Amino acid sequence: MSPTINPRRLRAGLLVAAACGSCTAFAADLRTPDSFSGIADRAERSRALFAEAGKVIRSPRCLNCHPVGERPTQGADMHPHSPLVVRGADDKGAIGMRCTTCHQSANFESSSVPGHPLWHVAPKSMAWQQRSLGQICAQLKDTRRNGGKTMAQIHEHMASDSLVGWAWVPGGTREPAPGTQAQFGALIAAWIETGAACPR
Repeated sequence: MSPTINPRRLRAGLLVAAACGSCTAFAADLRTPDSFSGIADRAERSRALFAEAGKVIRSPRCLNCHPVGERPTQGADMHPHSPLVVRGADDKGAIGMRCTTCHQSANFESSSVPGHPLWHVAPKSMAWQQRSLGQICAQLKDTRRNGGKTMAQIHEHMASDSLVGWAWVPGGTREPAPGTQAQFGALIAAWIETGAACPR
């Protein structure tokens, strides 16, 4: 049974995406959930919705913070983080070299260091690098590997979490994730509502 997504919140997200004047440069990079309504098979439509959301999930803005090993990556080419840092026991850096030592509460434009108050890497169980979109999808649905989140909580994280939202305002010369966070959240909501099928 698929979790309940509040349709008013989904509609609100679509309206925000449509009205966001500062977001229009990247708005065309993601299709809307309605554009998949022509796919009659529910599971196929669900897979197509997740593949569209995958344009965000597989972007460097997301993959750099979902490393497979101990060291995050950076840049559009996803090169190893410099200086050399490791995730540490709590995914916030090693003692004496915490993520927030350099990554402050906001982007520091003069040095091009990105920032956010909650800066950290995703847990190893949510490593996305070197994974197919289908494998990432399975991770998202597996409560043993997603931090014990329900599908509604996964949607909330994707659609509303401010650290996820950093991907669309990365500062410096970094290219934002495709679309907007509202559009991404709408795709995730529609994917869940159609059964949360994973790409093959």
